[in-house]
Amino acid sequence: MPDRPAILKREPSAHWKKPSGALFRARPDPRPIHAFPRQNTRFMTLVEAITLGIVQGLTEFLPVSSTAHLRIVPALLGWDDPGAAYSAVIQCGTLLAVCVAMGRDIAALLRGFVIGIASRRPWGSAESRVSCLILLGTLPIVVVGFALRKLIKGEARRLEVVIGALLAATVLMVVAELVVRWRSRRGSTGRQGLDGIGLSDGLGMGLAQVLALVPGTSRSGVTISSGMLGGLDRQTAARFSFLLSLPAVAAAGLLEAWQERAEIFGSTEAITMAAAGTASAAIVGYVAIRWLLVMLGRRTLWPFIAYRLVLAALLAWSLASGWVPAVG
Repeated sequence: MPDRPAILKREPSAHWKKPSGALFRARPDPRPIHAFPRQNTRFMTLVEAITLGIVQGLTEFLPVSSTAHLRIVPALLGWDDPGAAYSAVIQCGTLLAVCVAMGRDIAALLRGFVIGIASRRPWGSAESRVSCLILLGTLPIVVVGFALRKLIKGEARRLEVVIGALLAATVLMVVAELVVRWRSRRGSTGRQGLDGIGLSDGLGMGLAQVLALVPGTSRSGVTISSGMLGGLDRQTAARFSFLLSLPAVAAAGLLEAWQERAEIFGSTEAITMAAAGTASAAIVGYVAIRWLLVMLGRRTLWPFIAYRLVLAALLAWSLASGWVPAVG
């Protein structure tokens, strides 16, 4: 009597992901994989690329921490970490947003800087002075970032560190708002316009920018708060914060993109996903900058402070429940 045929076991699909504690559990995906390669061999879809680009563009400039959102949004949606290559690409999109949104200021600063250097009077005009302050304020983050690059890309990215940095920067924002309120009661409204930015502002905001090397801090949050503590009004502090970010963001983003170029330009699909994410980050980033500048001319940082506290609580609960891993 012939042996009975063995029961054939169906191998799991390559697109199937083990269910996790994410809000939306992963299911077998019948769609073809097209996209951005990951270390775990899963590929990014167009929806993921655009969504993460929107998250980056929105949270890079609002004082809410882009790192925290890029950790929790993919986890809650059941997606994988986007990886260093993709993060570097969409950071270039936010750089483009600053250049477009602050185009007039950038042109005036470059013109003033050239005239100041040519006339050997780098402090001769407000534009030349602010340009020099941007370069001076960028030095601390370059030096510290290079010295601590391994720590920043390693243990500093643990979710416990992100939560701690999120709370610490929130405290700084609270202090800045309380100081501004105290000054306003004494009749001081803060210095307005780029003409009011001095050496102490450039150094103070440049040193505060170093804190943004710790994921979860929010570069815009700590630099705007530092400017407010130094005597600038909210809108001027935000303007200088965005301008101050240009050299640091450009250097970090372009360097990371160059180091990950093999992955970024490894296939047509990868290039498409990178372009989609960069475009969405640039468009949303531009809108976020314009909106924040108008908003800070009329409102305070308190709505962002409240949001950051809620976000920190959500991240802590997600970590405790296992929804978001400690290491991304």
